[in-house]
Amino acid sequence: MSATKAARLGFTLVELMVVIVIIGLLSGVVTISVRSYLIRSKQNVAKMEISKICQALETFYTTYDRYPSNQEGLTVLATSNEEFAEGILTFVPVDPWGHDYEYVSPGKTRPYDVICYGADHREGGTGPGADLTSDQIGARTGTGP
Repeated sequence: MSATKAARLGFTLVELMVVIVIIGLLSGVVTISVRSYLIRSKQNVAKMEISKICQALETFYTTYDRYPSNQEGLTVLATSNEEFAEGILTFVPVDPWGHDYEYVSPGKTRPYDVICYGADHREGGTGPGADLTSDQIGARTGTGP
């Protein structure tokens, strides 16, 4: 095999650079597409957990004829007592971004609100930073007075 034929068997630097740029563009598109699914899935998990917390709050109301105070917060739901050996909840969940859910009693329109402040953990926001509340997601709250 001659030297010129052997040199032609490899890739040129330009060809390699073109392939690397194409791979980079494709990975960028995939990352952007997957990110929106991840955000939506975290918001769905937060909605399910808020719903579960609301069910536990309604159980607390049924048992004690009152909702927890702001001082008791959600931790009272995971505290063992005579009625619930392991507590109503086995643990108080944290939101998918690692922050505690907020409990406010009385709520804006109902006896209480359970709030997740989203990725930014600040009131308000859009996209991943959007707030999720028990009132917004239609969780059944406030069967009490």
